[in-house]
Formats: sequence, C-alpha cells, structure tokens
Amino acid sequence: MDWKKFEADTQCVQAGYDPANGQARIAPICQSTTYKYDDADEVGRLFDLEAEGHMYSRISNPTCGVLEEKIAVMEGGVGAVTTSSGQAATMLAVLNICKSGQHILCMSNLYGGTHTLMGATLKNLGIEVTFIDPFLPLEEMRQFIQPNTRAVFGETIGNPGVNVMDFAKLSTLAHEAGIPLIVDNTFATPYLCRPFEHGADIVVHSTTKYLDGHATSVGGCVVDSGRFDWNNGKFPELTEPDENYHGVVYTKQFGSAAYINKLRATLLRDMGPTMSPFNAWLTNLGMETLAVRMDRHCANALALAKYLEAHPKVAWVSYPLLPSSPTYALAQQYLPKGGSGIIAFGVKGGVAAGKQFINSVKLATLVVHVGDLRSHVLHPASMTHRQLSEEAQIASGVLPDMIRFSVGIENVEDIKADLEQALAQIEA
Repeated sequence: MDWKKFEADTQCVQAGYDPANGQARIAPICQSTTYKYDDADEVGRLFDLEAEGHMYSRISNPTCGVLEEKIAVMEGGVGAVTTSSGQAATMLAVLNICKSGQHILCMSNLYGGTHTLMGATLKNLGIEVTFIDPFLPLEEMRQFIQPNTRAVFGETIGNPGVNVMDFAKLSTLAHEAGIPLIVDNTFATPYLCRPFEHGADIVVHSTTKYLDGHATSVGGCVVDSGRFDWNNGKFPELTEPDENYHGVVYTKQFGSAAYINKLRATLLRDMGPTMSPFNAWLTNLGMETLAVRMDRHCANALALAKYLEAHPKVAWVSYPLLPSSPTYALAQQYLPKGGSGIIAFGVKGGVAAGKQFINSVKLATLVVHVGDLRSHVLHPASMTHRQLSEEAQIASGVLPDMIRFSVGIENVEDIKADLEQALAQIEA
C-alpha cells in the first residue's frame, strides 16, 4: 500500500503495517534479538549493507520498523530510525554529520535538555555550538555561520516559550551555507506541521510526547527528507569510502537515503541507543489516535489561552494562535490545523504566585512531562531549565514567572474550572 497517497489522519491509523492474507491485523511485537538465516553469504551481505533485512535488534527490528515507516510516511521522508529517547535522536542527528572541531548553529529557544546536550555534552566532545536569538533578522544570523558549521538546529514550536519557527528564514540561512536544517518537530507532530514541506532537511522527535500520547514509553526518532544534496564537499563521511564497511560510499550505495542509512549502520550500531520493540509497539498504538487527540489538544488549548489572557490574575500568555503572539503570522502559515497543546503564561505576583498556582491545581498535575492526554503544569525556570544560568534561561525565552501548561484532552470546562480555583488561591 502506498500510504503517502492518503491524508495524515489516515496515515497515523494505518501506515507502516500492511498485513498479508491470514496475518495479524494489529502489528505484532517481535520480541526477539536475533533472526535466523540459512545461507552464510546472505548474512555477509547484510553486514556489508548490500542487502536489506534484520540481523540484530540493536540495529533494526520489525516492530520498530513499523513505527519508523509510519513516522517517515507522515513526515514525507525517505526513511527513519527510532531511538531510545528524544535526546538520543537529537544526539545521533548531529553526530551523524558533525565531529570534533566542527560547529552547530542553534536557535536559543530550545528545550532545556536539548540546550544542555548541545551546550555542554557536545562541547565536551569537541563540537562548538552557538546559540542565537531566533528573532534576529537573516542578515544578522549570517554572521554566525562559520566555515566549519555543519547544521542549523531549531524547534518547530519552541519549548517552553511556544514561539513558531520561521522556516523560510532558517532554511535560507542553512542552504546558503550548504548545510542542512535540522528541526525538532515534537510539539507540532507531523499531523500539525511537516517541516520538509517548508525547507527542513532532517526532523527529530521525542516520541515520548504526543506520538505516544499516553506517557507510557520513552523514545525518539530521526527522519531523513532525502532532499539534501550531500555532495558539496562538506560531508566526506557520506561521500567518501567508509573503511568500517569495506569502503562503502553511502551516497552511492543509498542515494537519497544516504544520511539515514549511515546513521543506522554506524551510530545506532556503535552507540546502541535502540528503541525496544515493546516501546515501539506502544508508540505505534498511541499514534493511531494522534489526529483525534491533537484536534482536541489544539481546541482546548486555544480556548484556555483566550480564557487566561482575559483573566485579571494572569500577567501574560504565550500561545501561537493568539494574535498577541510574536509568531502569530508564522503560526497562520505553518500550523493551519492548530497551535498544539502547550501554553506558556505568568501570573501576577511573580514566581511565588506561580508556584502557589502550581501547588493549587487539582485536575492538572505537576509532572516533568508534556504532551500526553492529561493536563500538566510545571515551572521551567526551576525544573526543566534549572541547569541553565539565569542569562541563558532568558535567552531561551524562559522567564522567571513562566508556567508551562500542557493542555490535556479532558473536558475543557473542567480544565477551566481547575484553573479558576487555582488562580483564586493567589492573593491579590
């Protein structure tokens, strides 16, 4: 079945698995580490990347393959690799084309874990990372591109400030320099936004969030658009012989899918951040309801953002589809189906009042998570972005009084009532 011919809300239900006559209708869990072969030469061809197939589940697995195919179809890519976490996906996406002595240009409005990965861990590996304000004009951004820059990185919807990426600006910036634009599409999901249609080259996901949707399985995914031309002299790891595979040249062997095949064949093989078959099965099951969940998340979030913006005890609200959002015009362009389910806001009275609010919610819960079907709140400055300096927090869009509200799919009036009673606890 050519699932690319179908709409996104059909793809999330059925893509990735097309059972034959007499096979299980629901994609089964292949809880096996190994695979039987009758011919030694056939196994040799697998090891030489000359044939397709599974040989060891650290590298590939049929259940993970179902999920990979579904995400690749929904994103419009040529292939995908699932990983043990979203952090692992981001790490592999960068390390696949960047090594010690090279440079990555990142937007500053990133998830705290990504900021730490880029600014601390990759730095310790010898990779230089520069964080810049995503609102800078293109001509100012150009000055941060270096001869050794290997990618531009940003988020479709920034976490937690919920500002929308300017795809046109960042794709121009990257492609002028002959490097790919890597986009974290976690908050939007491929149901709300397909970054490849707007100039992105590589997409990463924390599948832990909306794709799973039920807070049951940690995972990540890297997706390759197949559209970037790696033959520009900047990426010898893809265009020159790899002696670890008897001189294979990935661009010659795999064509438009060179990037994703190299990632699987080298980094997943050697570093081992593999998604378990059970987590892949759970995530695939969660994705079957992605469209209906995201529609409800978006509707609830917009209604609650409007309610909060009008509340006398709320100081400010950030949500992409509010006209007051600095990226409202971008949201109109890139998020036609909805602005996702995340709201950032501050209550009058500052940090103390915000913590009082968080401690007072009853239906919503305080958890270090976002993007499942239940409503959650947290305080980014003291939680998810705690490792960053105050200066770095501000640069990331994390204000001291910011509350991140992950809107669930509960009845919107029930959520509103919970917010109202919690706000009422704050002393004027």
